[in-house]
Amino acid sequence: MATSPGFARITLPLAAINFLNQGNRALVATIGPLLAIEFGLSASELGLLAATFFAAYAAAQLPIGVALDLHGPRRVQSTLALVAAAGFVVSALAPDVLVLGCGRLITGVGVAAGLMAMLKANTQWYPKHRVAAVTGAGLFFAGLGGVAATVPVQWVLPLLGWRGIFAVLAVLAVAVSLWIRLVVPDRPPDVVASERRSLVREIGEFGRIFRDRGFLRFLPAVMVLSALNFTFQGLWAGPWLRDVGGMADGPRALALLIYAAGLVTGSLVTGQAASLAQARGFSAMFVPYLGIGGVLAAQAALVAGPSGFWGIAVVWFLFSFCGSVGVAGYAAMGQGFPPELQGRVATAINFAMLILVFALQTGIGAIIDLWPRTASGGWDPTGYRVALSMTFLLQAGTALWIVVAPRGRAG
Repeated sequence: MATSPGFARITLPLAAINFLNQGNRALVATIGPLLAIEFGLSASELGLLAATFFAAYAAAQLPIGVALDLHGPRRVQSTLALVAAAGFVVSALAPDVLVLGCGRLITGVGVAAGLMAMLKANTQWYPKHRVAAVTGAGLFFAGLGGVAATVPVQWVLPLLGWRGIFAVLAVLAVAVSLWIRLVVPDRPPDVVASERRSLVREIGEFGRIFRDRGFLRFLPAVMVLSALNFTFQGLWAGPWLRDVGGMADGPRALALLIYAAGLVTGSLVTGQAASLAQARGFSAMFVPYLGIGGVLAAQAALVAGPSGFWGIAVVWFLFSFCGSVGVAGYAAMGQGFPPELQGRVATAINFAMLILVFALQTGIGAIIDLWPRTASGGWDPTGYRVALSMTFLLQAGTALWIVVAPRGRAG
């Protein structure tokens, strides 16, 4: 393997688009109540608005996987960052919820390669056992976008409004595109470019991935682990803190910041832990197993109903910290496939995960809407408890599947 040009040239620029991605996802949890009031949205409609982003994100995954394997992270990601900028502009100028939804769709395509491009580049430039650690470090910086979308956004909302926030994101996306284009190198010199084949044959490789027993054994657990974090950070944690936790805007933004801090620190710590555990002979899935247990425990606590600001904040910190280990699961699942398929393996997982996010965000909204709105305009806490009970059972089922499914490569 060629000597890596270093974290600052490989991982950090690609982490920057993930910074915008995570900030954009978490932003809806902060401004969601404002959007619901301004556009008169129900819980289902707000969930659908948030989920349009993930629908586009999911639809773009498979073609992006082919593009990453054929053209490399630098060219693909620098181009898509400009698409994201266009989506942010449309969102900023949206006169109604339909146009805002279109802006979210465009943005979803623009950031769709974020994690996958970074994972592909890290796989090319770093030894196998270091990929989880380096990717986790990149996600540590990316996760600061989620932090920025909480208390800092709450501070500047009176000055810029939610439209101004989207305008700032557009400018940053253009800057990130230039950074990636000018700094990130192409594939290592010892990596031979993939043989050019028909697009049909390239897409057909996804069939090979989805037929792999090891892939199918771990896919449900890994995608649910990540999808729950996307679902709650991207929307439902914010309304839960208002309607169940009883928090005003200031404390709610602080609790969302703590949630984001759990995601940031979890990305760094669990990535390093996964690489260290594998180097010492443990299964590549060992740390993801621990993450699954932690998220199950957090959901059980949320259903039971934690009390007090810090009691609530600690549970959500645990939820996001443990949920962040899903990326280590991506890296573990990719180890059984050749380098020329790494982009497609990662996007295959992401494709399945993002479809689940779309279903969860809209499904949770539909469950919450089964109860009438409260006198304050929020949603009934019972709906949240029922929804979290359902996600707990879903994740427990994926853990059971790992035990009973046919064995594949990893264990």
